[in-house]
Amino acid sequence: MNQPRTFLFMPESAYGPTNNCIGIADELVRRGHRVVFAAESSWAGRLTPYGFEEELVDFAPPPPEDAGEQDAGQYWRDFVRDTAPQFRRSTREQLETVIAPIWSGAIDGVRYCEPALRELVARVAPDVIVEDNVLQFPALLTAGVPFVRIVSCQPLEVKGPGVPPVFSGLPAADTSDWPAYLAECERVHRQIWSDFDTWSQAQGAPPLPDLEFIAPGDLNLYVYPQEADYTDVRPLDATWHRLDSCVRRTEQTPQLPDGWVGGDVPLVYFSLGSLGSADVELMRRVLAVLATTPYRYVVSKGPLHEEIELADNQWGAPFVPQTAILPLVDAVITHGGNNTTTESLHFGRPMVLLPLFWDQYDNAQRMDELGFGIRLDTYGFADEDLVGALRTVLTDEALRTRVAQVGADVRARDGLRRAADLIEGAAR
Repeated sequence: MNQPRTFLFMPESAYGPTNNCIGIADELVRRGHRVVFAAESSWAGRLTPYGFEEELVDFAPPPPEDAGEQDAGQYWRDFVRDTAPQFRRSTREQLETVIAPIWSGAIDGVRYCEPALRELVARVAPDVIVEDNVLQFPALLTAGVPFVRIVSCQPLEVKGPGVPPVFSGLPAADTSDWPAYLAECERVHRQIWSDFDTWSQAQGAPPLPDLEFIAPGDLNLYVYPQEADYTDVRPLDATWHRLDSCVRRTEQTPQLPDGWVGGDVPLVYFSLGSLGSADVELMRRVLAVLATTPYRYVVSKGPLHEEIELADNQWGAPFVPQTAILPLVDAVITHGGNNTTTESLHFGRPMVLLPLFWDQYDNAQRMDELGFGIRLDTYGFADEDLVGALRTVLTDEALRTRVAQVGADVRARDGLRRAADLIEGAAR
């Protein structure tokens, strides 16, 4: 047996990265190690049931006492609610109206928590620090122990000259729009990046790569299936390791209506993620179209579930245990978040993709261009576009066979165990 070690995990305060880390950390706990989560304060009490220790971190001054208890990841849900009108813009326009505000807000949180995070790291005394986030915390990089970076966003976050610009949703085979998009990145993000790099170095962290908000670690892991990866045109150095998937152990399956599972009527899972589902208008539009089809749907209604009504062919809950539902359905309608995309491929389920922001456009484009799903215009699709895309992913046997084979191969590669092996190795 390996010597017990202490691993400090710090995921972004959102369900995708946190669930990703939970899966890996659970494997480490099963191997006899101590796992501590440095979690944003709204996650209080949600990680200890897994056998982890919690060390809570504030990214901003605590809310007033009369504000009530915040839901986990509340900051991002509020952001989506307030920013949803901007999702109707092109990805190039979103660089200024969506991406830049995300960088600025997240950097404010890093600056605010830096002193407390240094104290936390000293108190926990980890053997290895694992961060799953899109920007760096100097306190994690200057602790004098191995630093592991996890990229649970789409792998275009790891930039290179042979791949499309991250967050662009541009095709890999057509480079004509890449230069204009990259020029807008330079215009909008240069000063934000420069100020953060200067401050980060002043805290003792290494210089940031140009226009990137986090430096590589001693060990770098990213979550994406081999069959959809870009390494043929953007090779990575030996510190980088692909996890084809990172699916946490199956949760308890909810009780679906009698006859819905394994029957003659196709069953489809619909989720815009914990963030995207905060766009209630879009949720209602999609559900209205789905109500006209001859299929059945499991719906993740999200944090504003009380504002969302379901039709007779739809069953849903505020939160649906995704990894328990995916094996039961025939196809997935998704926003294209990296967790949902990679988990759908893990279980061999074809997708219809409705991207909203961030890396969702990149996943939607990649699934479409590889023939693993169909990308639609999220706010501009006609009813028949969604109905036709669903019909295709449910009846095109060549597509379904191809995606099913990807799923079988991904599951055989056991990304969760590979992640734990690599992180455990970093401690040695």
